[in-house]
Amino acid sequence: MKKITKAVFPVAGMGSRFLPATKASPKEMMPIVDKPLIQYAVEEAVAAGITDMVFITGRNKRAIEDHFDKAYELEAELEMRGKHELLRLVREVIPAHINCIYIRQTEPLGLGHAVLCAKPVVQDEPFAVILADDLIDGPIPIITQMVDVFRQHPCSILGVQNVARDQTRQYGIVGSTPLEPDIEQVNGIVEKPEPEDAPSTLAVVGRYILTPRIFHHLEKVQAGAGGEIQLTDGIAALMREEKMLAYRFKGTRYDCGSKLGYLKAMVALGLKHPEVGGEFAAYLDGLE
Repeated sequence: MKKITKAVFPVAGMGSRFLPATKASPKEMMPIVDKPLIQYAVEEAVAAGITDMVFITGRNKRAIEDHFDKAYELEAELEMRGKHELLRLVREVIPAHINCIYIRQTEPLGLGHAVLCAKPVVQDEPFAVILADDLIDGPIPIITQMVDVFRQHPCSILGVQNVARDQTRQYGIVGSTPLEPDIEQVNGIVEKPEPEDAPSTLAVVGRYILTPRIFHHLEKVQAGAGGEIQLTDGIAALMREEKMLAYRFKGTRYDCGSKLGYLKAMVALGLKHPEVGGEFAAYLDGLE
């Protein structure tokens, strides 16, 4: 099995839950302290040794491309003013050896279709999928953890965590059997089941490592409600053909697709921020 060098970032969604903030700016560009969500996701991929970042974009997503592009005017202005630390931050948004590739998803046909759009670039290689909405803060970057598992078990791997039984209708839920600590073999997956129908409370969150065979199955998936092609349906078909694992990652997930999750992430990472963390903690203590 080949080394994982490509990560796919589906970033074409509207971000309607954050309107009007996302009317003219992508939800993936919403900042957590001083970095946008998409930068946290890309940094996670870079830490895992991934070099090709494949962004599946849509309308009004130009800001993402601009963020990872060279900013000549800004850099010249900072250099002229002697603001060398800020200049370093701007230049280090993405390392020089990283390739950014942008593919337009012309219609909002679902997560499965977004992943399928990456086929011309990914071709016959295993790859990661990272959803920037899910900011996961761990002692070791989550995709790094999953790449390590992939080296031992070269097959598709789903990042999972336990959720409350009454929340299963918000996630893809797996049925599985334990294989080794934190790793389970997947034997079923259901998209957003009612709590009484869920095979477990083990939910798939926004981290995947997939073999290229997933493209074959996504091409055959029938569109569901709203004309969307569900990634879960492709994964279910792939699971019947290849071994698939669920990995219980080590880290804290913040659902930044929701207002409450976004606020929790802002507080948690704000407290860890080297520049303002101490003062922020003192401020929060003063509110009690």
